[in-house]
Amino acid sequence: MRDVGLLATRTVVGGYLAVHGSQKLFGSFGGPGLNATAAGFERLGMRPARVMAALASVGELGGGVLTATGLADPLGPLAIAGAMSVATAVHRKQGPLAQRGGFELPLTNLALAIGLMSSGPGHLALGPPLPRSMTRVSVLAAVGITAVSLAQVLRAKPPTAARTTEESAAAGTR
Repeated sequence: MRDVGLLATRTVVGGYLAVHGSQKLFGSFGGPGLNATAAGFERLGMRPARVMAALASVGELGGGVLTATGLADPLGPLAIAGAMSVATAVHRKQGPLAQRGGFELPLTNLALAIGLMSSGPGHLALGPPLPRSMTRVSVLAAVGITAVSLAQVLRAKPPTAARTTEESAAAGTR
């Protein structure tokens, strides 16, 4: 029963994160695509915006696929946890509830990813776990990337009205 529960959790969380990442990266499923995602990251103060947007999108897409399949565990939930840590920080000023654009969903996804990292994928995974040495390297890399991203989000100043107007004008000339 435990393995079926883990499979269901992995499939739902991983599937939705993979879709969300492909929306950002490719514009699939009615998503914005990489250019619009990068513009949003630019407004958040994340630099270089296109690289950071691609990194977040690939983290969500790849992390989602790896989580859903249970391949190379814990790499998938680790990627999701990193992306959702940053997303939670991005939405922090809107409060805890999704109704107001808050951090409810990214925090829930973060908690699920941590739970999946802690429990492992169960016996119904498609492949073996990541070797211990690769897991250590992956954790260090994920912590580093997440720390850099969080630092950018937390220190970013909100765009001023003049800057927003300039950005709008520049976007209209492209």
